[in-house]
Amino acid sequence: MLRRILTALGVGGTTESFEEPLWRALAVFRMASLVQVFLLLIYNRREYAHPVAAWIVGLLIAAWSIYTIYAYSRIILRGWALLTADLLALCTASLASIPIVGHVALAAGTQTLPASAIAGPVVAWAIYGGRRIGAIAALIVGGCDLFVRGNVDQNTITGTVLLLLAALAIGHISRLGTVAEERLAQAAQLEAATRERERLARGIHDSVLQVLALVAHRAAALGGEAAELGRLAGEQEAALRTLIGSTAPPLDARGVADLRPALTRFASRTVNIVAPATPVGLPGRTCDELVAAISSALDNVRRHAGADARAWVLVEDEVDGVTVTVRDDGAGIPAGRLAEAEADGRLGVAQSIRGRLRDLGGTVAISSLPGQGTEVELRVPRTAP
Repeated sequence: MLRRILTALGVGGTTESFEEPLWRALAVFRMASLVQVFLLLIYNRREYAHPVAAWIVGLLIAAWSIYTIYAYSRIILRGWALLTADLLALCTASLASIPIVGHVALAAGTQTLPASAIAGPVVAWAIYGGRRIGAIAALIVGGCDLFVRGNVDQNTITGTVLLLLAALAIGHISRLGTVAEERLAQAAQLEAATRERERLARGIHDSVLQVLALVAHRAAALGGEAAELGRLAGEQEAALRTLIGSTAPPLDARGVADLRPALTRFASRTVNIVAPATPVGLPGRTCDELVAAISSALDNVRRHAGADARAWVLVEDEVDGVTVTVRDDGAGIPAGRLAEAEADGRLGVAQSIRGRLRDLGGTVAISSLPGQGTEVELRVPRTAP
């Protein structure tokens, strides 16, 4: 019977989020509390100072509760205007108990006119706003109840404490549901992206990669200028294989990204990436800036060490930070060359590498000997500055 009533009011349709079951539970609670309101009106009719006025207030509470059951089931109506009106309406009904029920009956322990229905707005605030918002509503309603009764003792305080605990618990459950929904959406997006990447990878493998491999093989056999073309085709094949084989995950709920997938795009015939088997987590901005600094270091290798120079990128995941070492087998950097370049306005190392790491609270160490290559050590702290 109750299910049919809720369906007629528009409650109980397809769930749109993890909060929807909580709103339906609130609807059930408000219907049950209305039953208590009218049972108390019948039972306490001789205790009221104004019985007729009590029944009028009871009917108004019923009408408002039915409306809120409908309104909370509509996302477009669910907002602070409705929540505030709900709290004010039930608090007003509670304050009306002073003249209608009477001081004598209230002091003797007679329930206020809203009875348990007064908890409806508190639960709604907790679902919508979480623990803190629900606690605020519970304190407002509890203070109103204490004012109506006019005396503070263990019994009156217990009701406020129970209301506060219920608001904290429901608000916590609501926030957990919201976080779970966000993570599920991220997982669904990642799964969709992975499937699309796999679909594209199959098509690329059957066409582009095979052509590049054929060009690299035939051109290498021809020699001369064709050999250079074959080398470039081989590099593009390796880069493309790395790209379609990697899936860079988005930031998790804490805003942390895995550094490893971001580095796979640098892998090629001349660049080797060595990273741990487990995720290397860094704050999103720190990860992006560190990857940009590594890209600048590899660009310097290609420009200054030669196209055939080999480079190695070593990632070390430490307790308090991450260290990335970029090493090449080029000709090295002559003494004073970096200072001279900075003085001439060429700020590739000064800004693209040192500047980025300085903003992240990290350090850069560059060591180079003529004829023995260059080593650039980039270290960033685990937490963002």
